[in-house]
Amino acid sequence: MSQTNVARDAAATAKLLVVLLAFAWGFNWIAAAWALTEVSPWSLRFAGAGIGAAILFAAALLTGHDLRVPRGEVRHVMIAGFFNVAAFQILSGFAQLSGATSRAIIITYSMPIWTTMLSTLVLGEKLTRVRVVAFCLCVAGLATLLWPLFANGFPPFVFYSLGCALSWCIATVYIKWAAVKIEPLANAAWQLLFGFLFIAAGTLVFEGWPVLWPLGSRTLLAILYVGLFGVGLAHFLWWSIVGRLPTITASLGSLLVPVIGVTASAFMLNERLTVPDILGFTLIFAAAACVLLQPNVKHTEMPE
Repeated sequence: MSQTNVARDAAATAKLLVVLLAFAWGFNWIAAAWALTEVSPWSLRFAGAGIGAAILFAAALLTGHDLRVPRGEVRHVMIAGFFNVAAFQILSGFAQLSGATSRAIIITYSMPIWTTMLSTLVLGEKLTRVRVVAFCLCVAGLATLLWPLFANGFPPFVFYSLGCALSWCIATVYIKWAAVKIEPLANAAWQLLFGFLFIAAGTLVFEGWPVLWPLGSRTLLAILYVGLFGVGLAHFLWWSIVGRLPTITASLGSLLVPVIGVTASAFMLNERLTVPDILGFTLIFAAAACVLLQPNVKHTEMPE
């Protein structure tokens, strides 16, 4: 077999894995929703982040990846781990606990738009026409989705979901601002470890020891799914293959995650999407697509 055919087959395999991972991350929201019927967000994320960090480090070591952190960059990875793992995971748990999973997903995946706007302010990136259009679409989508919900007061899940998007955004922009040289897979692994340590500390402060037994079989399987695949193996595979694909292809994989998550929520969690939900999601999805599908723009966020 020629080198060209080998490269073509490898690219095709990578594309398939990106699609499979989009399903894995989309269903990760469903697994979390099932687990949260029996465990608290703190206990769920303690187990999920702990299992995920262990799996990611083990997979990286077994495949010979370099996990060294360049001198002076530990604090940058630690700060990113706080926002990207600890804050994101805890806030997403409380968002799902206090509101519909589908709406939490929709609001959380407005993240690419907030990242482009913060990058303009912090990194001095150019505010292009596409970014202005994306921001306007995002604001219109959020207004369409949220306006009917405020009729009965301020729904807490809105705060938590926006917190997810913004913590994810802050971590992404911070890593760019710090100009870290650590390898992407090592960056993800150490962020998970530091995030787990922050979650463990928070669990001890707010709940004491995590409550993970006795639990029903569905809850246990859901927690294992979140830790093993939704966090650990998924991150390993994503960062192992994303460098082999064009940016547009990888970004399409990122955009599939909220589509799969929202669709699965409707069917598996029996959540009924209202007309404002659908219109809001369409507008926010279009905004994210405007940002993520720009040619020759490399995205470093983890599309979880």
